[in-house]
Amino acid sequence: MALSNLATRDVETLVHPYINLAAFRASGPLVIERGEGVTVYDSDGKPYIEGMAGLWCTALGYGNEELVEAATAQLRKLPFAHLFTGKSHDPAIELAEKLKEIAPVPISKVFFCNSGSEANDTQVKLVWYLNNALGRPRKKKIVSRIKAYHGVTLVAASLTGLPGNHRDFDLPLPGFLHAGCPHHYRFARDGESEEEFATRLADELDALIVEEGPDTVAAFIAEPVLGAGGVIVPPKTYFEKIMPVCAKHDVFMIDDEVICGFGRLGTMFGCQKLGYRPQAISIAKAMSSAYLPIGGVMIPELMYQALLAESEKIGVFGHGFTYGGHPVSAAVALKAIEIYGRDRVVEQAAARGVQFQARLAALNAHPLVGDARGLGLIGGVELVADKKTKRAFAPKHAVAARAVAFAEAEGLIVRSVTGDVITLSPPLIISAAEVDALFDRLTRALDQTLDWVTRERLAQG
Repeated sequence: MALSNLATRDVETLVHPYINLAAFRASGPLVIERGEGVTVYDSDGKPYIEGMAGLWCTALGYGNEELVEAATAQLRKLPFAHLFTGKSHDPAIELAEKLKEIAPVPISKVFFCNSGSEANDTQVKLVWYLNNALGRPRKKKIVSRIKAYHGVTLVAASLTGLPGNHRDFDLPLPGFLHAGCPHHYRFARDGESEEEFATRLADELDALIVEEGPDTVAAFIAEPVLGAGGVIVPPKTYFEKIMPVCAKHDVFMIDDEVICGFGRLGTMFGCQKLGYRPQAISIAKAMSSAYLPIGGVMIPELMYQALLAESEKIGVFGHGFTYGGHPVSAAVALKAIEIYGRDRVVEQAAARGVQFQARLAALNAHPLVGDARGLGLIGGVELVADKKTKRAFAPKHAVAARAVAFAEAEGLIVRSVTGDVITLSPPLIISAAEVDALFDRLTRALDQTLDWVTRERLAQG
């Protein structure tokens, strides 16, 4: 099929992330033209349920006039100002105050940036800065986890535990370690309970730190629920057992709330849902409901004191971004946080999550589904060639990607990630009827995928 003029212009002008660029030249893009609520419309006017809230981020859906008005008013008043060299502005100050107020743990200050990648990149720089201030120049290694996703800048991609983000980019950089993935379905031993699996993972983390040398390991970073790695919910008691290991070895605990923050799991922050208390927190995405780019690092007093001491010694805190704390982005984020609280969006998302998780769990009965899992309003559907043995399809078949294409034809946008997992993360404002429509369309797509798999005999070993 020939590409439209708009699609041809796209192919000849843009480099798209996360796609086979050669194959894309033939297929072209799905061009989204507008959105309203949980629905987006392509350039031909076809509607789709946005089952991924964009990229886990458009929590308040599309066409929220309050957010549009907040941006418009700030554009008229002060369209740009920066925070360098002692300059400031009201929106950044007010947003930092609000974030301190709603933080799940005591926070001293907030550093603003533009994305989750920049937030996690900053976390590592600040931990290194901290340990230099404390006279511990060897304590610099950072522990992440296999299948974690923390971004794509050089440091954030090194934290990320996905081969596709490392291959031929010469990553990860030295000093970045990856502990075991907390996915019970894939990595538990035969007969190993979730609690036993969690104990083993904590013991393995302890052994890794000891082997590397506690005086060389600076921090451990974790998503509450692993997102782009396949929507992996940690086993019961996981953080309860991991946190004491970090404390034992004086390993700084960084909480990556870029996906889970601002209501995704049914609590304002994911760490509240899973019952652990980090030291520093990375935020982005739903902070502004993705209407404008903004990210941040929520910094504890211990780290702030180190920043004070080192900047006094050196003469400057030499880190920052031109658009960090951008006044228009900050104004929109302030309004989004106001809406989350005023309209009880998080509580309503928690209630809607019960229905969402019930429909998700029902997919475990489908012949293609090995593991349908999730928490709150996030879900992952792992497709397998053999349910009994958990045998995966050969990666070359790209079965989950085919299911995503069938879903798109049904009027549903979802995403596939490594390991033939279909991910779901709809706007938090999704209604009961829309949840049912989402899963009805996804089920039809899975049925079509099963027909294709059977016809092509892809499940054969």
